[in-house]
This record gives sequence, C-alpha cells and structure tokens, in this order.
Amino acid sequence: MTLQDIDPAADLRRLRWRCRRGMRELDQLFERWLAREYPTAGDAERGVFLRLLDCEDDRLWRWFMGYEACPDAELAALIARIRALPA
Repeated sequence: MTLQDIDPAADLRRLRWRCRRGMRELDQLFERWLAREYPTAGDAERGVFLRLLDCEDDRLWRWFMGYEACPDAELAALIARIRALPA
C-alpha cells in the first residue's frame, strides 16, 4: 500500500483520533497543527508528526511546556512550530 492508496478522509479521522491525548492543552495543540498545517505539510514533516504522536503524554507535556528539552532535533523543531501557532 502506498500513500496514494490511503483515503485522505479516513487518514485524517485516524490522525484526529490519535491527537486525542486526554490533556486538553495537548489536544488543542495537536488539533491546531492538524487543521492548519497538515494539509500542506510534506511527507517528511507528516512523518515527524507521527513520531511525535508516538511519544508518551507526560514527556510531550514537559516538552511543550518547556520544562524539559526534547533530545530529538526534528521533534524539537516541530514542537516549536506547533507552539508558535496562534490560538
């Protein structure tokens, strides 16, 4: 199966579900990026976003709130872009 074989609407529904973290702040940050940036993001950036979604919630919270630095440069750059999106 290639990326072209995936139904875009179904893919977006799956991603939206994965963005639900149980922490309202994280949910809002991920939903904001998904709505505003995902449609125009390239495959590489989408891949980084998927890796970010694989991270544990407590770690994500510390990274997004600036309590801890993310050790992965690609994830850290995406976190900074997500945090910079206007509410």
